[in-house]
Amino acid sequence: MHAVAEPIRHRTLRSYLLEAKYEFLHLLRTPIFALPTILFPALFYLLFGVVLNSGNEDAARYLLATYGAFGVMGAGLFGFGVTVAIERERGFLTFKRALPMPPGAYLLAKMAMAMLFSAIVSLLLGALAFLLAGVSLQPGQWALLLVVDMLGALPFCALGLFIGTLVGGNAAPAVVNLIFLPMAFLSGLWLPLTMLPDVLASAAPAWPAYHLGQIALTVVGMDDDTALVVHVGVLAVVTVALFVLARARLARTG
Repeated sequence: MHAVAEPIRHRTLRSYLLEAKYEFLHLLRTPIFALPTILFPALFYLLFGVVLNSGNEDAARYLLATYGAFGVMGAGLFGFGVTVAIERERGFLTFKRALPMPPGAYLLAKMAMAMLFSAIVSLLLGALAFLLAGVSLQPGQWALLLVVDMLGALPFCALGLFIGTLVGGNAAPAVVNLIFLPMAFLSGLWLPLTMLPDVLASAAPAWPAYHLGQIALTVVGMDDDTALVVHVGVLAVVTVALFVLARARLARTG
């Protein structure tokens, strides 16, 4: 009995890994997704963190944290929001359900894909910050920032999944952009909240991206005075709630 169970577990794990591998390769070979997701945060950092703030290590360190959060937002929102909407509209999800694949493999593969893209974004930003902007962090801070960026994609995977269950494939890119860009700006990811009008700055905690940005800033030693557990708790609640709502909609609508 044990000998039979072991191959079954092996095949199940292999199914999860293959699904994640091909999901990642599929989007890596999709220039309209891969190039903006990987290059936009790096290009923005080069402009604002390196060129326009040359010699300002504090600004370079701040933008390293916040542009990392900005990059993982894109990986999660577009990787889920647009692809799920298109695949649902084309009946691909119905086809997936008919395949002998483990439960949840579809969603777990997309989550793994978003985290891998987030890792690429984080490593690229780290290289630019270290080599061109003179940012100096302890090895543990570099490693922790990478972990924060990878896990930080999950709330936006959940939000993207929920969007993908609400709109069709043609509308999804516009809807995601209408949420993605204002959220990044109003969360203090592009510039410090002190540079925004008070009414906008005071509303920043309403956005999940603000909390991810503050966690990343904590890693580099530039956070606000809010307890870290608050930021983590908000993101955890947002992630679970949106995944539950999205799964419920997928169960009803396919």
